[in-house]
Amino acid sequence: MTEDLAGRTALVTGAGSGIGRACAIRLAAAGARVVVVDLRDHEAAETAAMVGGVAVTADLADPAAFEGPLGDHAEHADIIVNNAGFQHVAPIEEFPPEVFSRLLSVQVEAPFRLIRAAMPYMKGNKFGRVVNISSVHGLRASPFKVAYVTAKHALEGLSKVVALEGAPYGITSTCVCPAYVRTPLVEDQIAAQAEAHRISPEDVVERIMLQPAAIKRLVEPEEVAEMVAYLCGPAGSFITGVSIPLDGGWSAR
Repeated sequence: MTEDLAGRTALVTGAGSGIGRACAIRLAAAGARVVVVDLRDHEAAETAAMVGGVAVTADLADPAAFEGPLGDHAEHADIIVNNAGFQHVAPIEEFPPEVFSRLLSVQVEAPFRLIRAAMPYMKGNKFGRVVNISSVHGLRASPFKVAYVTAKHALEGLSKVVALEGAPYGITSTCVCPAYVRTPLVEDQIAAQAEAHRISPEDVVERIMLQPAAIKRLVEPEEVAEMVAYLCGPAGSFITGVSIPLDGGWSAR
C-alpha cells in the first residue's frame, strides 16, 4: 500500500463508524490527513485518534454548522467523501415530512455545501476528489424508503454536475453505490423493515436485503473504502461523472 495521498487533506463525513470510519482509516493509510466529521463527539474523537486526524462534531442538517470549524476545514480539503446519512422506513402516507426534510438536508444539501466550500481551493490546486457514498438506491428504488431513495438520486445528479464543472481543473466527482453494508445503519434498518413489512428480522435479511443481489452476503465497509481510495488516488484521475455499483449484481437485473 503506497502513500499516494501524502500531503492531501481528506474530509470524511459520518466517519465515526461504518463506511465513514473505514474510509478514514484507508485514506490515512494512503498518506492523507483526515478530518473526521460526525454528529457524535465520542465516535468522531475515536476515529480521529485511530488515524491521527482531526475530529469535528457537526450536525449536517444545521446550516450554521458550515460557518464554524467544518467550513474552515472544507475550504482546505483536497478530498471530500460525502458519507453521512441516516434512514427512516415507512409508507409514504405515514412518512413524517420533517424527517423527509432532515434526511435531504444531511444527504443532499450538506454535500452541496461542502463541495461549494472546497471548490475554490481544489480549482486553485488543479486537483480535487469528490466521492459521494450513494447507494444501489441511487440507481434503483425500493418501497418504504421515499426520502432515502429521493436523496440518493439527487446526490447522483449533484455528483455529475460537479464532474462537469470540475473537469477542467483536475477535479473528479463520482458516486460509489453499495448494496447493504455491514454497518450500524443497516442493523437499525433490519428492525425497522421487520416492523414495516410485518415479518421477522431474519426474513428481512433473506427476503428483502439479499434477495435482489446475485451475491448473497452483505458488503463489508472495507470493500467500499478500498474503492474510495482507488478513486482518490492517481489511478482514479480519469474516472469522473459515473456511478460505480458495489451491489453484488443487484443492478444487473
